[in-house]
Formats: sequence, C-alpha cells, structure tokens
Amino acid sequence: MSSKEVKAELKSARDAIRNKEYKDALKHCKAVLKLDKNNYNAWVFIGLAASELEQPDQAQAAYKKATEIEPEQLLAWQGLVNLYEKVTQKDFQDDLPNVYQKLLELYKSSDKQKWCEVCKKLVELYQQEKKYLQAAHAWQQLIKMKEDEDIKKDELYQLWKKLTELLGEEIELQDNETQQMLINAFENALSCVEEMPAEEHKALYQQYILCLSKLPHEETKLKEICNRTAITYPSYCYPLEVLSLHYIRSGDIGKEAVNCYNKLVEMESSNGHGLIGIGVKALHDKKFDMAAESLSQGVQRVNSCPSASYFLAQAQLKIHKHEQAVVSCEQAIKLLSQDDLSPGDLKDRALGLKAQALLQCTDADHSDQILRVLEQISNKDGDPVLIALKGQVYLKKGSLEEASKVFRELQQTHPEFAETYFLEGQIHYSQKNYSEAEKSLFKAIGKNPEVANHYFCLGLTYWFMSEETKRDKTKAVTQFLKAAKLDPYMSKVFCYLGHYYREVSGDKTRARGCYKKAFDLDGNDGESGANAVDLSVELNDMDTALAILSSVTERASAGMAKWAWLRRGLFYLRVGQHSKAVSDLHAALRADPKDPNCWECLGEAYLSRGGYSTALKSFMKASELNPDSVYSAYKIASIKQILGTYTEAVTEYQSIIQKSGDYVPALKGLGECHLMLAKAALADFLDAKAVDSIGKALEYLTRAVQQRSELLCLWKLLGDSCTCLHLVSPAKVKLSVLGVLVGQNTPQKLLNKPELLELGGRCYGRALKLQSSANIWCDLGINYFYQAQHLLFSDPAGRNHSDLLEKSVQCIKKSIMMDSSNHQYWNALGVVCCSKDVDNKAVAQHAFIKSIQCQQNNVIAWTNLGALYLLNESIELSHQAFKVAQSLDPSYVRCWIGQALIAETVGSYETMDLFRHTTELSMHTEGAKGYAHWVCVTLLDKSNRNTELYRYNIVQMNAITAAHLALNKYTERIQSDATAFGMLGYLNEHLKLKRQAKDAYERSTLILRDTEDKALYNLVLRHYGRSLCAVGQYDEAIKVYRSIPPAEFDDLAGLALTYFKKGLLKESMKVYKTALSVAKTEQEKAHVLTAMAIIEYSQGDMESSKTLLFKCSVLKEPSIESLHALCALGLAKRDITLATAALNELLKHVKIGQDVYERCLITAATYALQGRSIAVQRQACKAIHSHPGNPELWSLLSRIVPQYAPRNTGGGAAAGIVAHSLKLRQAKTSLLYTAVNELAAGCLASDSKKQNALKTFQRAAHFFPDNPAVWAGIMSACEMEDNASYITKIPAKGIECPVTFLASVKSKLERADKLPSSYSQSLENWTLCQAISSLKDQNKLSEAEALCTKGLQTCPDQASLFLMLRQVQLKQLLQSQASLMEPVLEELKKTVMSNPNSQTAWHWLADVYQSQAMMMDAEMCYRKSLQLASQQGNWSGKLSSLLRLALLALKVCMAKIPDARWPALLQEATSEVLKMTSCPLAILLQGILQFSTKGSRKTRQLLEKVVYHGSCSETIASVGRWYLLRHLHAKNDDQLIEVLLQNAKIHEDERVLELHKQLSEGS
Repeated sequence: MSSKEVKAELKSARDAIRNKEYKDALKHCKAVLKLDKNNYNAWVFIGLAASELEQPDQAQAAYKKATEIEPEQLLAWQGLVNLYEKVTQKDFQDDLPNVYQKLLELYKSSDKQKWCEVCKKLVELYQQEKKYLQAAHAWQQLIKMKEDEDIKKDELYQLWKKLTELLGEEIELQDNETQQMLINAFENALSCVEEMPAEEHKALYQQYILCLSKLPHEETKLKEICNRTAITYPSYCYPLEVLSLHYIRSGDIGKEAVNCYNKLVEMESSNGHGLIGIGVKALHDKKFDMAAESLSQGVQRVNSCPSASYFLAQAQLKIHKHEQAVVSCEQAIKLLSQDDLSPGDLKDRALGLKAQALLQCTDADHSDQILRVLEQISNKDGDPVLIALKGQVYLKKGSLEEASKVFRELQQTHPEFAETYFLEGQIHYSQKNYSEAEKSLFKAIGKNPEVANHYFCLGLTYWFMSEETKRDKTKAVTQFLKAAKLDPYMSKVFCYLGHYYREVSGDKTRARGCYKKAFDLDGNDGESGANAVDLSVELNDMDTALAILSSVTERASAGMAKWAWLRRGLFYLRVGQHSKAVSDLHAALRADPKDPNCWECLGEAYLSRGGYSTALKSFMKASELNPDSVYSAYKIASIKQILGTYTEAVTEYQSIIQKSGDYVPALKGLGECHLMLAKAALADFLDAKAVDSIGKALEYLTRAVQQRSELLCLWKLLGDSCTCLHLVSPAKVKLSVLGVLVGQNTPQKLLNKPELLELGGRCYGRALKLQSSANIWCDLGINYFYQAQHLLFSDPAGRNHSDLLEKSVQCIKKSIMMDSSNHQYWNALGVVCCSKDVDNKAVAQHAFIKSIQCQQNNVIAWTNLGALYLLNESIELSHQAFKVAQSLDPSYVRCWIGQALIAETVGSYETMDLFRHTTELSMHTEGAKGYAHWVCVTLLDKSNRNTELYRYNIVQMNAITAAHLALNKYTERIQSDATAFGMLGYLNEHLKLKRQAKDAYERSTLILRDTEDKALYNLVLRHYGRSLCAVGQYDEAIKVYRSIPPAEFDDLAGLALTYFKKGLLKESMKVYKTALSVAKTEQEKAHVLTAMAIIEYSQGDMESSKTLLFKCSVLKEPSIESLHALCALGLAKRDITLATAALNELLKHVKIGQDVYERCLITAATYALQGRSIAVQRQACKAIHSHPGNPELWSLLSRIVPQYAPRNTGGGAAAGIVAHSLKLRQAKTSLLYTAVNELAAGCLASDSKKQNALKTFQRAAHFFPDNPAVWAGIMSACEMEDNASYITKIPAKGIECPVTFLASVKSKLERADKLPSSYSQSLENWTLCQAISSLKDQNKLSEAEALCTKGLQTCPDQASLFLMLRQVQLKQLLQSQASLMEPVLEELKKTVMSNPNSQTAWHWLADVYQSQAMMMDAEMCYRKSLQLASQQGNWSGKLSSLLRLALLALKVCMAKIPDARWPALLQEATSEVLKMTSCPLAILLQGILQFSTKGSRKTRQLLEKVVYHGSCSETIASVGRWYLLRHLHAKNDDQLIEVLLQNAKIHEDERVLELHKQLSEGS
C-alpha cells in the first residue's frame, strides 16, 4: 500500500470519526498501522475512537504510543488530557498532573491563554488532592506570567487573593515554607488593594488575622497586623477580639491587654471577648462576684475558649457556686480536647478544679467521681494539693483508713504544708476527737492563716466540742467571724452565725439577717432559707418571707425546694388564697411525695376551698404514710361526715376511738353522724333504725360530755338527739342511756318518749347555762312544744301541756328578742301559735309574715302561712301562699300537699294527681294517706274500670303499689289510725298479699273495738272475715262473720264461702239459700246459683248442678261466671254438645278484651275435646295476635304445643321465653313449659350451652324446688343427654342414680297436698317408667326388674309396667345368648297386645323380631304402629314408624336377598317421609340403597344432598360422607374426592379421613 493509500485510509478514518462510526474508524486505523506502525495520526485516531467506544485502557495505550512517537506534538497530549478528565480512574488521575505539566511546557511558548487555562486546572487538581504547596508554586508561575504581561492591579489582587485561599486551608498543619508563602501572599494582596478603607480590604485583613491566629509562633506578626487593622478600621472589633483571645489564653492582664479589653467593651458593651478579659482581670483582683458575672456573660457569647471556661470555674468556686463550677470545668475540658492553642497544663488544672468543686457539692456524694477525675490528672502524685484533696474525698466517703493513709503520706512528703494538718484535723473531727482536731486545725492555720475553711472547721469543732462550749459558743463564733471575714461568700458560716444569734443570743433580727445572708449566698441552702422565712414570719415581716419563698420557687426545678413550696403554700393558706396554696403544696409533694405532713397541708388547702373529695384523698394518703396520725384519721372522718357518707364516717371515728380512747372530737363526730343517720332514717320512715341511731348518738355524746362538760356544742347535740324522735310512735321509743346523763348512779337508765323529750329540754337548759344563745332558746321552745304535743295525745284531759306550751312560746320569743332577723325563730313562733291549744292565729300570721320579711325565699314560712289560711277557710289566700312556695322550691312536698287539700276541698279532678305528686317528691304522712284514700276510692268505683282516667291513674301510674308502699310507712309511724289500716288491708288484697291484708284488718278492728261508730266497726269486721277466709283460717272467719249482728248479703255470701272452703257443704248450701232469698239484683242471684251449682257438683250431683247453671243462663242478666262454669261442666263430662253450646252463649256475652285468657282456654279445651288439634294451637295464636302483651296467653301456647302441635316445639319454647320475659310471676309455669318444649325438640347441651332442655329444667328447679314435675323433667332431660352421648361421642352427665330422682319426685308429691290425685298418680307412674328405662339403658337390669316388680305390686293393672318388665327380662335373656323359643315370642306378643295403643311397644316387638331375623313379622309390627299413629294423629309417631320401616327394608337389601319388594318398600316409606317433611335421613337411606344395589349417578346426587345439606345433623352427614367417599373412589373421581375431604376436615370427620387413607394404601 502506498502513501496515498495511507492518506486515504486516514481520511476515511477521520470521516468515520466525524460520522461517529468509531468501529469503522478503528478498522481504517488498523489498516494504516499494518503499513506504518509509527503513524502518529493513526494512533491518535485509535485513542479517540476507543475513548468514544468506552475502552479507556486501549485509548490510553494509543495516546501514550502517539506521545512516544512524537512527544512535542500537542494532539496526543490533548487527547490524553480529555481521556483523563472524562474517566475517573485512579491511575488516570495520578498521571493527570504530569500530562498538565507537559502541556504547560508545550503551551508556554506557543499559546499563553491555553497555558493559563491548563495552569488553573493543575492548581485545582492539586487543591483537590490537598497538595497546597504544589498548588501554590503553580499559581505563583501564573502570577509571574501575568506580572510579565503587566496586568492591572485589581487583576493581580484577585490572583494573590486566590493564592491566600489556596494556602489558607488547614494552614496550621502545613510546613513553615507553606505558612511563609501564605503570609507573603497576604502581604502582596494587601499591597495590590488600591481603595482603602474598603470592605474587600477589611475582609482580607480579617482572613489574614484569622490565619495568623492559627500560627502560635507568629505572635509578633499577629499583634502588628491587629494594630494596623485597628488603626485603619477603628470601629472594627474583630482584630481586637482575636488579640484579646490571645491575651486570655496566655492569662495576660497587663496594661496592653486591659486596654484591649476595655476598648472592646467601649465599642460593644456585650462583647464576649471584652467581658471575658474584664472577668479575668476582676478574678485577679479578687472581685469574684464581678468576675463570675462578666465571665459568665462572656462565655455565653464566646463558647469556644477553654481558658474562659476555666477562669469562670475559678470565679464560681470562689463564690461557692460549686455545681456551676463543675459545669464550667466540664465545658473547659471538652473544649480543650478540640483546642491546641491553649496551655498544655490547662486540662490538668481544670480537672483539679473540677475535683475541688465536686468535693464541695452537697446535692449528692460524688466521691467516686472525684477519684476518677483525679486519676485523669497527669501529675496527681506530685501535687500536695491534689493528694490532700484525695484524702478529703476518702474522708467524705467514710474511708477513714484510706484518709489516714493519705495523711501519713503527706506528713512524710510535705510536713510544712497547711493542708496536711487540715486533713488531720478533719480526720479527728470525723472521729469526734475534738481536742486533737483543735490542735491540728491550729497548726493548719499557723501554716496558712488566709484559708477561711480552716477557721470554719475550727468553729465547728468548738460548736460541738464539749458541754461548756455547747453552752458558751463564744469561741465558735469568733472563728466563724474570722472565716466570714476571709471568705464572705461562705454561706455555711453565716448559717451557723444565725444559729448562734437565734439559739444563744436570742437576737431574732440579727439571726434572720445571717440566715438571709447565707441563703443569698447559696440559694440551695434550704436550712438557711427555711430559718430566714420562719423568723420573718415570727417577726411579722410577711413581705420578706414571701419574697424569699417566691425567689426560690421561681428558679426551682420540678421536684426541688420542698421547704419553700411548703412554707409558701401554708402562707397562702393562712391568707385565704386557697388555689395558690394547693398549687404550691402540690409542688412540695413532687419533691417528697412520701411526706405525710405535706399531704395533710394539701388536704387542708383543698378543704378550705371546698374540694372535699380531693381533700379526702389527700388525708387518706397522709394516713397511709403515717398510720399513727390521729389528725389525718379525724379529718378523713369529718370530711366523710360533710359529704354525707355517715356510715363510713362512723367507721373512721370508731377506729380513732379504738386507738386514742375517748378522743372528744371523734366522740362528737360519732354523735353527729348517728344523729344525721337517724334523721335520714326518719325521712325514710325507718323509725326503728332511727331509734337505734339516736341511742348510739346519746352514748357517744354522753362519753364526750364526761370528758369536756364545758363544751356547749355537746349539750346542744344531746338536746337535738333527744328531740329528734318526737315523730316516732311512743310504743317504739325505748332507749337506754348512761345513768350519768340523767343524774343517777346506775350504769343504764331506760327512757320512754316523754322522758327522752324531757331530757332533751334539760340538755338545752345546761347549754344555756354555759352561754345564752338565741338558737338554743328556740330549740328549747320547740322541745317544750313537742313535749306538750305528746302529753296532749296521751292525756288530753291533763293540764301540764298548757304550761309547756306557754314555756314554748316564751322561749321562742326570747330567741326573737336576741335575734329578730332570724326567719327560723319567727317561723317556729308561728307554728306554736297555730297549735290547737294556743290557737293564737293572729300572732301566728304575724310571725309567718315576719319570717317571710326576714327571708324572702322562705318556702317553709309561705307554706305554713298557706296552711293557716286554709284552716281559716280562706281558700284563695291559701292557694296564693302555696303557689308562691311552689315557685320558690318546687320539690318542697308540704306546699303540694296544701294544694292537694285545696283541690280536695273544692272538688277538683286534679286532687288525685296532686296527692300522687306528693308521694313522688318525698314521703309525708298527710300526702301518703291522701293518695291512698283516692286510690281506694277509685278502686271501689267499678264502673270506671274501662275509662282512660282509670287506666292512667291506676294502671299506668302503678297506683296500687305506690299507695301500698306509702300506707305501709304511714302505719309504721302512726299506729292509731283505723282508717289507714283499713285502706292498707284493701290494697293488700288487691296485691294478693292475703296474710298482710288479714293483719291490717285485724289492727283496724282492734283500734275500733271500743268505738261508737258500729257501722264502721261492722264494715271492718266484714273485711277481716273475708281476709281470714282467704288465708285459710276458716274457724276464725266463721266466728267473725257470726259476730256481725245484721246479716246482710255480703256477710251471708262470705260465711257461705267460708263453710264451702272448710268442707261443710251442707252448711254452705244452707247459707247460700238464705243469701239467695235476700239477694236484690240479678247478678247477685246468678252468683249465688253458680256457687250452689259448684256445691252440687262437689257432692257428685251433676244433674242438679246443670239445672242450677241453666237457671242462671235464663236470667235477664246472665253471669259470665255461670257460663264459664256451665262450659267447664260440659268439658268435665266430655259432653261436646253442652260444652259447645255453653261456649257459644259465652262468646255472645263476653265483651272484646274481657276475660281473654279464660275465653281462649275454654275455647281451646273445647277444640281439644272435638279432636281438632290444629285448631287448639290456632286459637292460642289468634288470641296472642290480638293481645300480644298478655303473658298468660303466651304461657298457654307454650303449654299446648307439645301435646297438640309437636312439630312446632321450637315455637313453643320461644312462647315460654316470651311469657317469662313479659311477667316474672309467670316463671313458675313458663319455665317448665319452655323446658318441655325444648325436651320435645331435642335441644341438647352439645348444641347450645345456654338454651337446652336440661339447663332450663335446672333454672326452673332453682326457682321452684318443690315442684315435682320439674324434677321429673330433669330426669328425662338427663336421659336424653345420656342417649345423645352415644351418638355424638361427647361425654354427658347422665342419670347416675335414677332411683334418687324417683324418690325425690315421690316425696315432693306427698308434700304437695293441693295437686289433684289423678295428676299425682300419672306423674308418679311416668317417673317410675322413666327410672326403669334409665336403669335398663345403663344395663342395671336387676335393679330395673326389682323396681318393676315393686311397681306392679302397688299397681298390678299397669300395662306399661308389665311391658317394661318384659323388656328388662328379654334383655337379660339376650345377654345370656339364649335363643328365643316360640312360646317366648308368643308371650311377648301377648304383652304388647295387652297395651295395643302404645307405639313404642310395637317398635320394641319389631326390634325383637329383627334380632331373630323375622323380617316379615317386624314389617307387620311397624305397619301396625304406623296405622296406630295415623289414627291418633301422632305426626312424630308416624314419621318414626316410616323411618324404622325404611331402615328394616335397607337391612334386607344390604343382605343381598333377591326380593324386589324390599327396595320398593324402602322407596315407598322414604317418599312418604319426604312428603311429610324435609328429612335428610330419608335421603340418606335412599342414597345407601342406590349405593348397595346400582352404584349409579343417582347415588352421588342423593349422598351429596346429605353431605352438603346445611341443616343436617353431623351424625347423618358423617355416614353420608363415608358412603360417598367409597362411591367416588370406585369411580376414581379425584376432584370430587378432594372436595369431600376438605369438607371432612372442616367438620373434623376423622372416620372418613382414615377410610380415605386405607383406600389410598389399598390402591
């Protein structure tokens, strides 16, 4: 290839590079190199192409080759630079400076601009690699070239400035040449600045100074430049700050340094460097306060100077701010680890200073920390101060041996050192060897008399030295004064001086001054502060005390300064600022939450501001912390008393009495609490409880009076307690009081009501002797009034009550004379003057009006005024007064009673509502009797029973119960009101409280026995006789009825009824005939005829009974009761015609909503007699639909469902639950009916733990344990659970001993004398059969046979027992594996035929035939039972017979007997079942038949219906899965098998899973 071809290839390569076809370019270049290995351009092109193809190593090699070929050519070097700048590869970067140097050589003569650019790149590269010297040399070459070009000064300035920036980084770490080069650069840069002063020039000076400050050896240059800058810029602080920092580090306080500090402060008053310098000068001049303040301010602004922090620590230690000194030392030590310019020994000095400060700290023991600090000091073993300090640390730590060791070491090495003897003195002092301590401290003072601490310790030694010095503190005070003179900042000295002036001199003013001085010096000295505050309070200087406390609390952190918070809290409590007191006492508790005194103070603060609950908690906490504190316990009791929890307060007071004996405040509190409990009991009409409480109150108050008889309050409380029982009936007031109280020597004295009231008056008199008081005069007057009231009641003819009333009036007038502005006194005077014997209504009116004038919102006075107007028959005025009282207090019951009495007077229809409202507000005798009267009046009027007014007033308002409760309370208190007892008896009868009614009527007769109103007495006797008959006291009732002289109809009817109930039917008939002759109305005659018919029926004469009832029906006004009786007679005789006719006649006369339950019951019974089972249930449902709120109807439905609609037993159970929820009194029957329905529905405990037959029977037994039917039901439910456990394989609590249940039922039947004999016999026979069946199932055959035999001996005609006996005997025979002979089978058949209407008997006989393989005979038995069930309408029996028949056919089919009749029989039976109900068992039997005979697709369809049917029982589903798995396995249907196995896993069907495992292994 020729040179032309080379050129062509190079041209092609250039074109390819231009077109970015770099691979083609490489091909062309390689072609060139084959001809010319040293072709420069080819190698350059290869480098360029390889670089673009990201092949840096190949590119570098190509460029290197080109530079070797022609080293002076630029092209290859430029390519190499581009490659190195593009690729950040380490070897490339290392070689890049060399390439830049080569380019500089090549550009130097050819292209100066390019040379400058490359030079700048080289400098930048050196700067990145921190090769500052090489960068500076390169930049100096650039500056030199620019100087040769004669550039402008500002451009040259920028170049020199750039050089300063290059060298300024980490200059303190560079060598001397670099540092000198930087100084030279700054000088040249400054010389190039044309405009001065200027910001640029000032900034350059600042950079220059900053760099010089980093070079310790350039101190002279630094001062020169700083002074030059300060001259040029006199207001610029920075140069002086740097210079001052230099002075501070060196500790220079010369004239030049001080001038620098002062200039800085003059220029800027808050300049940190200036303040630090001034602080250092003040520290040197021993102006420690000023030094600490200036240094502290300076350090806050200049936080990078360790020397400043060290000087600050020195100043703080001098003024005994030890904690602050520790912080400053730590700051200095921290800064020293980052500062290389400070003196080398500064860290050791800072550590030593920190150790001294820690030693003086009193907030905690820092001994171990001090020892660790001392270990960090380099010359710790050579410095005697540090050694002595170490000894003091050991001494403070309690290590005397170590301290003594340090002392001996000091004594050997530094015997002339003062601290040596000071340490010795401290050791002796700690050992209480004060004489030796005195000697050692004298030596220390002799060696160094300028140490205040030596004098202070000597003063302490004298303070505690001996008894003489304890009495005469002169020596100690002398030393304290010397110490205070040497160190006026030592707070401890002034504290002891304060002790001296307070305890020895008695100069409280000077003592307070010393304490205040000590506290001002050391704000953490709580002892001095507390003493200063206490003395200020004693000197009545509250402002000073509050100022001290506020200053402490303002700066105190959380949980600190307890003494200040406590004292300020008590101060606020004293001046009545309770909220502030609470806040401060809380703060005190944060400091010490276990101080009981603080808790007590907090309780007092809460109590003062009315926070009783929180105060109670505070005192309870105090008592918990200090259980022996009587004060806390007393406060707890008193607060509970204030809160009205008197019972708890009594308990607390009694605990105090047990601890502290007869503690009078506790005895008084007990008396008050029992008095308040008595008043509360009286308000609730619990009079007996009130009497007991007053007895206890008198006991405790008497004990208190024995201790402190001069206390007026005790005598007043005694008077109140005695007077409190004026409302109680005299028969209930019998109190034993201490003989001391009544002036007798006997331990106890029994007082009745008048004696107790008299005692109350004497107690008030004793109180008045101690101090005449208006309220006690009033109380005494009221007491006299109550005494007079009692005498007037017990002895109306006596005269003493007049004298007492006069005394009462005079006493109350006396109280009014003493205090005429008290409305209560005027009101009391009005009440007394209103009384019957005083009868001064004018004065009473005046008194009430005066009471209202004294207190406008006086509801009591307004009510009393209204009552006065009502007595005077001024209805309008009375109404207005009561109306005002109601507006003042709508809850005050007496004004409402007044309005009710007005309404009653004027005949208003609102009377009953008003009286009812009074009983709702509170209990009052007048309101209770008034309301009861109106309730009884309303009940007696039977014509209004269906009116809205009656339903509202009586039914909706629950009037009978409310009036009954009110009258009970009324009669408990007022036991002489015959009318009230009569009304109470009447209400008791309405509430079915027969015995209580009898007792009330009896009390009424006893009260009226001697009355002149014989008509009223006879009326009460009639009621009394009726109540005696109701409770079964027939003889007494007959006597009462015969004692009533005029024989009226009601008396004759009552007497006849009593004879009837006693069983004297002839006498009853005779009296009824007499009553019939005196009967006036058709209804009365009908009732008598009905009663006579019942008597005839009882005597067995049904025809006469029917005749009498027919007579009733032909009356003009036939009696509903007679029609009921006629219908019942038809049902009893099973006379469908009579029953139906009577029912139709009854339905004509019964009004809608009247006698709903009775009508429904008779109608349903009639349908049952007609054999219309469905109609029975429908009748009950129809009645419930019309009256859904009637619980009796729901109970009736639950009762009839199991017998007449067994398919709906679930609904029957729900009906029983509804009946129970509607009326709890229905529980006795509804629970039993619910349980029977659940039993019939098969509700097992395994299905529902809460709602099952056994659980419901158990609830019924809990409520009604004497009901034999309940225990029979439990027996049956247990048997059901036991049988179900065989299927579910879940253990059940079955009947372990059914004989026990049988005995229990028999015993309860014997005690239940009211049950019909037929019912009792049926229940006993059924229970016997159930027990035999249970024993047979438990395989206790001998016991079952014995029970059967015993039963047959008692009742030989019981076919069911004979059948049970044969079943037991057969089971014994089959267990002996004996074959059944033909005669045996015939005997069994005869047994069944003797009881042909028993389906279970036919089923049992079929099972026997099956066991003997007599399938045809078994089929006939099942068909017989099916026929019997159809005839009886027994749905369950029919379903059971069909399923058993289908199962029999399936057994034959699975035995592979070739007879087409059996599959057809199964199909027919199951089809009939499915017509009756959706039965999964029938579908299962069909599926198994298909599986056994055909194995067709129909098999899978039927079995899947069973398996995946939601309502199917698990037992049936498990059998279905078992057969379905076998079927699917035979068909190899893996997909459906997987679905079936998933279903089995969900239902935990282990049997199917095990079968699948066996089938899989077999295949």
